[in-house]
Amino acid sequence: MAAVARVFRGSRFLMSPAPGAAAAAGAKKAAAPKVTKADATAAKEKRGIMKPVPVSEELSRFAGGAPELARSQVVKLIWAHIKANGLQNPAKKKEINCDAALKSLFGGRDKVGMLEIPKLLNPHFMKN
Repeated sequence: MAAVARVFRGSRFLMSPAPGAAAAAGAKKAAAPKVTKADATAAKEKRGIMKPVPVSEELSRFAGGAPELARSQVVKLIWAHIKANGLQNPAKKKEINCDAALKSLFGGRDKVGMLEIPKLLNPHFMKN
């Protein structure tokens, strides 16, 4: 490693790393366990929005009969439905015009904002 110049109380001096510091840093990096991508994905699926939880009857019907779904899966399904049926308002892109399927999920509302979707889906996820 190269020496680093620092200014301390108006005087300039060179600081060099302590002898053996580079070897210690290398040893710490080598000791870290290797985590594969599959392990990381499996760990994420067990917690948070990736964890499958029981869903309501309406949401289960919308998703094709699945009894448990992850929140992230549900939002993807909703957006796939919106895009496939052209339900996004062309004048206001943040507004979704609900069809019969979405009205059953969103409490009978005709229009919802895109940022409201996760909040409106909360009642459909059952607590364990």
